[in-house]
Amino acid sequence: MKAEVHPDYHMITVVMTDGTEFQTRSTWGKEGDKLNLDIDAKTHPAWTGGSAQMLDRGGRVSRFQKKFSGFLKKDEAASA
Repeated sequence: MKAEVHPDYHMITVVMTDGTEFQTRSTWGKEGDKLNLDIDAKTHPAWTGGSAQMLDRGGRVSRFQKKFSGFLKKDEAASA
């Protein structure tokens, strides 16, 4: 194996959205750093089956909903 080709793995602490912590090896940050997650498997709809609500970060969700509100709704005037 070549020397100094592989990344530096070290222990970090990962903080989940509910405050629970665990330690893992990573190339992120420095030894002993804490990685605070905004979205994890306990809160993301892809893993929860859509039962969790997405947090609106910077108004992106509300802007999307405003822009595309009524996009897929049938026009009641056309059906009358």
